[in-house]
Amino acid sequence: MSAPAKPRAGFGRVVGASVIGTTVEWYDFFLYGSAAALVFPSLFFPEQSDFAGTLLSFGTYAVGFAARPIGALVFGHFGDRIGRKKLLVISLLMMGGATFAIGLLPTFGTVGVLAPLLLVTLRLIQGFALGGEWGGAVLLVSEHGRPENRGFWSSWPQAGAPAGNLLATGVLALLAAFQSDEAFRDWGWRIPFLLSAVLIIVGMFVRLAVSESPVFLEAQRVAAEKAAQTGVAEKAPILTVLAHYKREVLVAMGARIAENVSFYLLTAFSLSYLINAQGASSSFTLNALVIASAVHLVTIPLWGALSDRVGRRPVYLFGAVGIGVWAFALFGLLDADSFWLSVFAITGGLLFHGAMYGPQAAFFAELFGTKSRYTGVGIGSQLASLVAGAPAPLIALALLGSFEDPNPTRVSLYLLGCAVVTVIAVLAYGETRTRDLAADHAVVPTGGGRAAERV
Repeated sequence: MSAPAKPRAGFGRVVGASVIGTTVEWYDFFLYGSAAALVFPSLFFPEQSDFAGTLLSFGTYAVGFAARPIGALVFGHFGDRIGRKKLLVISLLMMGGATFAIGLLPTFGTVGVLAPLLLVTLRLIQGFALGGEWGGAVLLVSEHGRPENRGFWSSWPQAGAPAGNLLATGVLALLAAFQSDEAFRDWGWRIPFLLSAVLIIVGMFVRLAVSESPVFLEAQRVAAEKAAQTGVAEKAPILTVLAHYKREVLVAMGARIAENVSFYLLTAFSLSYLINAQGASSSFTLNALVIASAVHLVTIPLWGALSDRVGRRPVYLFGAVGIGVWAFALFGLLDADSFWLSVFAITGGLLFHGAMYGPQAAFFAELFGTKSRYTGVGIGSQLASLVAGAPAPLIALALLGSFEDPNPTRVSLYLLGCAVVTVIAVLAYGETRTRDLAADHAVVPTGGGRAAERV
């Protein structure tokens, strides 16, 4: 596989802005997920058993997903009307501000039930902001870049997820290594949340320096001319999506099921499983996730580049089938009481996840027309997050049964079922990598498997 062509002048800044911004936002998000597994049960739900406290902690984690589709709808509407860049700045401020505030929260021991209520409120703000972040970040890169390298370059904002996870987990692992468990639980966990203020400043500086998507600006100009000539106002983006892109939304949702569920099981549930069911230390689990996330970060752009060569569908299907099979090796490796086998278990799962996540940005962008793309991508991806990612740790915990006598086979079957859904969704649609993003037409599959445009 040869290296993709270099981007035109100024495009590197756009890619960098998207990567840094998504890294900051995912750092905030994964920091919450890690804390939900490690310290929130004892700090915000101390009157519950370990299992019940963990269940409630993951419940607050899931609450943020409920706000994601709303965020996708609101940010998508204005992103399709006034531009991608402005909305990305707002989402960064909201996400970072909520994360910083979590670091200042009083715990249950100080203010009682008010503590988890405040935690849930800030979690909702995080979810709302993240619902609008992802679509705008990947579209800004997809609409700036060349079609022949779209999969590679648009996968870089995707790499912001493992980069944010790596950063969040790395900070937590560093603190856990140099602090006692008691000190980390008492006050050390606040430090990574408060550090988000520095990341917000960096992200804002970079994002404000980039230009708006040229594809969007051209579509906006054409839409304004048509409105002036006909006197008919442009429809709200969500109405266009509902009228012309219902199938595309369902495909995006189905394609995300296995990707979303596997990611949260590998990066959040696995921490809880190792600590509570296997008795591993915080350092053991966090260090394992750091190594796995580093590999994940490096390989995501490679999967995106491969999709430029062989197509989005083959790479995506490889990841979906792979994670369904890996589900049955995962817990056997985690149960081996070996650090390196645990690293191998999580890394292997994240490699299959990356095969779906790498080409996903380009694939989803190619499903929708420009003036409804932000809305369509956001709604399709975030509705899937609501029904798949949000309950994933909770479903896994329920299927596990207990930490004392766990049944991980049921969790593996759950992940296999999600993989089957994703395989069906991807197979049901045509190849999209030849799609012209400047064309405001839906893409439908033809008999030969190539994308065609519907006027």
